[in-house]
Amino acid sequence: MEGYVLSPELRMLQATVRRFVHEEVLPLEVGMDPEAVDISQADWDRLAHKAKAAGLWCLGVAREYGGGGLSVFGQCVVAEETAQHRNGFYNPAYSAFGRPPPPIIFAGTPAQIQKYGVPTVREAHKTFFAITEPSGGSDPATAIETRGVKQDGRWVLNGTKVFISGAHEAQWGVLFARTGGPGHRGISCFIMETSYPGFTVRPVPVIRPWYPNEIVLQDCPVPEENLLGEENRGFDLVAKLLGYLRFPYSAASVGVAAAALGMAIHHAKERVTFGQPLAQRQAIQWMLADSEMEVRAARWLTWEGAWKADRGEDYRQEASIAKVFSSEVLGRVVDRSIQIHGGYGVSKALPLERWYREARVRRLGEGPSEVHRMVIARNLLR
Repeated sequence: MEGYVLSPELRMLQATVRRFVHEEVLPLEVGMDPEAVDISQADWDRLAHKAKAAGLWCLGVAREYGGGGLSVFGQCVVAEETAQHRNGFYNPAYSAFGRPPPPIIFAGTPAQIQKYGVPTVREAHKTFFAITEPSGGSDPATAIETRGVKQDGRWVLNGTKVFISGAHEAQWGVLFARTGGPGHRGISCFIMETSYPGFTVRPVPVIRPWYPNEIVLQDCPVPEENLLGEENRGFDLVAKLLGYLRFPYSAASVGVAAAALGMAIHHAKERVTFGQPLAQRQAIQWMLADSEMEVRAARWLTWEGAWKADRGEDYRQEASIAKVFSSEVLGRVVDRSIQIHGGYGVSKALPLERWYREARVRRLGEGPSEVHRMVIARNLLR
C-alpha cells in the first residue's frame, strides 16, 4: 500500500467482507426483532465457521496470536463494511468474524497472553474494557477513584465502573484502578475475571438497545500475577495501545452513513410525488450531494490517520479529527435519509430510526466531541 491506494489484496478483502454482510447477515435481520442485539447460537456457529474458512477471523489481531494481522488502515476498510447492517454499530456482523480481546492484553506477559489473549481469539470468548467511572471518563488520569490495595500477596479492589459494554456476558476483561497517588502515574491495569468474588454487574438502560453495564467491586480479590504491565503505569498502556482504535471506530460511523445514503438514493429514485420521482427535486438532490461530500471527507480523514498510524507517525491529532468529524457526519447523513424517506424513515421496518438513536451515542463514545476539540485546539496552539 502506498498512500491511500488499496492494494489488490485489500480490495479483494473489502469485496469479500461486503459480500458476506449482504449474503449472510442482512437476510438474517429480515425476520429479527428490530431491537435485537444478537443472533441465535446456531446462526452464529454457522457464520463463524464460514468466516474462519474464508480467513476472516479476528483480522486485527497479530498472526502469531491466531488473527489476520491486518494493518490499522485495513481494519478501517473492513470496519466500514461490517457496520452496514441494522446492528452494525455495536455488534458488527454479529461477531461472526470473531471477538478480539482488548488489544492491551498483548502487552502483557507471555503467561497472560497464553492464558487470556490466545484462547479468546481462538474460542471467541466475550470480554470487556473498563475505564469510565461515575466521576468521569474523558479524563481518566484524574477521574479514576476505584482503588486497588495490595493485601496478603494479592490485590483487593473497591469501586465502580459505568457504561462498560459487554461486561454482563464476559468471561474476563481489563480494568483500571488507582494504586498510587493522584494523576496518571498512580493508575494500574488489571485482568479481571467476572467470576471473582465481589464482582457484580447490572445493565444501564440507554437510548440504544445494546445496553452498557455498571460494574461494582466490593473487596474484589485479584491475583498478583493479573497486574497487566507495571504498577502505577497502566495509563501508559492506554496511550500506546488504544488510541489507534478510534480509526476503526470512525470507519464504522462512515460505514453506516454510507449505508443510509445508499438507502436515500434508492428511495429518491423510486418514490414518486406529484408526478415526479423525488430524485428530480432540487431539495432532495442537495441533501444527497451534501451527504456524499461529507461521507467522502469523513472516509479520507479516517484513512489519513490510519495510514499515519501504520507508518509509526504521531496520529493523535488525526484520531481526534476523524472521531469528531465521522460521528457528526453520521448524525447529519442519517437525519437527511430519514427526511427523504418521510414517514417510512421513522418506521421500524427500516434500520434508519435505530441508527438515528445509536448515532447520538457516537458523539459521546471514545471521547465527547467537545473534549476532542479541546485536544485539537491545544495541538494547534502548542
